[in-house]
Parts: sequence; C-alpha cells; structure tokens
Amino acid sequence: MTRSTTGSILPSLTLQASKVPVEYRGLHQYLKDRYADTVVLSFAQIEALNEGQLPAPAHFQEWWATAPADGVPSTQSRAWTEAHRTAVPNFPAKNVMFERVSDVAGAKSPG
Repeated sequence: MTRSTTGSILPSLTLQASKVPVEYRGLHQYLKDRYADTVVLSFAQIEALNEGQLPAPAHFQEWWATAPADGVPSTQSRAWTEAHRTAVPNFPAKNVMFERVSDVAGAKSPG
C-alpha cells in the first residue's frame, strides 16, 4: 500500500497494470482475473469494462493484432497481452475471443 499526497491509502499498481493504458485497464483487469483459458466478450461488454466506446479502427483485424516478439505492442493490445492472452475478433458476431497463452514450459500461465 502507498499513501498518496492527499493522505489516502491506495493499493500499489502491479508492473503489468502500469504498462496498460488507463483507457484499457478495465478490460485488462477483467481478463487477468478470469480463470478460464478462453473468454469471449461482446464489443458492448468490452466497452462497458473500459467505460467508453471502442474506436472505429477496432472494427478492423489489424487493431486486434498482437505485436511480433521483436516489435512494440500496440497501446490497446497491452490490455490482453499483459493478461497473457491473445485476441481473435469475430466481426459478424461483434465479439472477441481472448485465449490464454501457454508459457515456455507448456503449462498454462496463471490468471
């Protein structure tokens, strides 16, 4: 716990959460807290978690892409990559499937 300059006690941010932009932290926290290996969320559910509308580019495949291992992840992809997940959009159904990424040893990453 840390004390802010106003005197209130605030929980310390984890390193992972601090990498996720504030506008996508709702989605990140939701995905991080799920035990299921696969989570499917509608665009409306994602917007509710983020407390704002998805931007227009979210209706295109490239927006949901995860950066290559040697590349810099996009701002929005940190919401799922920092929660150890991939994102696969289904545009006709207006939803996204987030799947847990296995670690190097082949075991599932902790949620």
